[in-house]
Parts: sequence; C-alpha cells; structure tokens
Amino acid sequence: MKAMILAAGRGERLRPLTDSLPKPLAEVAGKPLIVYHIERLAKIGITEIVINHAWLGHKLEAYLGNGSAWGVSISYSPETEALETGGGIKQALPLLGDEPFVVLNGDVYIDSLPRVKGLSLEAALDKARVAELMGEHQAYLWLVDNPKQHPEGDFALEAGKVNDSGEPRLTFSGMAIYHPRFFDDAPSGRFALAPMLRDKMQQGLIAGEHYSHLWCDVGTLERLQSLDAELRTAKKHNKGC
Repeated sequence: MKAMILAAGRGERLRPLTDSLPKPLAEVAGKPLIVYHIERLAKIGITEIVINHAWLGHKLEAYLGNGSAWGVSISYSPETEALETGGGIKQALPLLGDEPFVVLNGDVYIDSLPRVKGLSLEAALDKARVAELMGEHQAYLWLVDNPKQHPEGDFALEAGKVNDSGEPRLTFSGMAIYHPRFFDDAPSGRFALAPMLRDKMQQGLIAGEHYSHLWCDVGTLERLQSLDAELRTAKKHNKGC
C-alpha cells in the first residue's frame, strides 16, 4: 500500500516564510508539518510514500532524502509548474501503482491518521479488504467541521455518501483514498480536483465519513503560529492535542 503527500503549493499566504521554504517544511512545535505525516504513516506500516513538489522542491528533497531516516521509502514527482491537486496526483500515478492509495495534504496538521469505518488505514488498504470497503466507489473522502475561515463548507455527507448538495455541509479535509480508475478520464496537465469530485458524486461514486480529531489547515502565518503555540502548550502539560 502507498500514500501520496501533496507538497507542490506555493504558500502565498505564508509569505515571507515560504519565499525561502517549501510550505510543508514549515515547523510547528519544532517539527516540519510533512514529517508528522511521514512519522504517522510509518507507524502504521505505510512505508512507500510519493511526494510531489514544485516551488523550492529541491529543498524538500534535500531535507527528506529517500525517507530512510523515518523508516520509509520516498519517491518524488517533481512538477515544473504546479499542476494543482488533480494534475499532481495524475502525474504521480505511475509511482502509485494499480491499487487504491491514500492522499494527504502536506500543509495540514492532524493529531492522528483517519480511519475507515473503524479500521486503520493499513487495514483498510489491505488488498483483501479494500474491495469490500470501497465497493464501486472510486474515492473515499474525510470531511471535517467547517473552520472559521471556511464556514460554508464544501460537501454534504449522508449515509456514507458524499454529495455536492444537501445540509449540513462539511469541509473536505484534503485526506482521501483514491482508486487509480478515478483518474481514467482525467485531462492531462494542470487541473483542479473539485470539478471531478463533483462529477463523480453525481454518479454516486464518492463515499466518505466525518473526521472528528484535530485538523488544522495551516494556510496563514496566524494559523501556523496559533497551532505552534497550542502544540507546545500540550507538550508542556503532557497532554494530547
């Protein structure tokens, strides 16, 4: 089983920090955001990781190397220009193989990896179980409560199906499992993922569930600093997030 961490964004709202640093290397509580993901994936046995990059990607590769420091194997999918989420994943498909794979946004912080119907990602992506869990679905999304910067949400969740209409609306976390066939009819080059997701929702091909643990989209300096303070306080008092 494999995972992909999306790391190609420019991080405009994190400038000037990201003028000289790839966004996923921004630190909270003394550790780069992307390293939290790598460590958690390694802990549950997902050790083959693909990372795409564009802006300052050489710095990302120099810091993470081949992943051996964390007991994983990292492959890179460099982009000469950012291909957006959809294009970035499609370009990396040759590295991801023929089985469903998990995708995580490199600029979010979570306090634990999501589960699928109570199962860990490792168990959920086991070949013997994935067909049962995914069924005819081509993607499985995790949605979170709407953060204050995105109060309108993205999609609705009803009986395990993700829809473009309905209430209440929740926010797409950027965490998902995709079957490679999701991208069979995707265009080449740069394209956004959301229109494809909405089209597949109309066909009833997108499942999902609510992620109730700590999730933070570290998209601005203010949110980065707030999360850093929160995690440092939690460490000081030996508490979880």
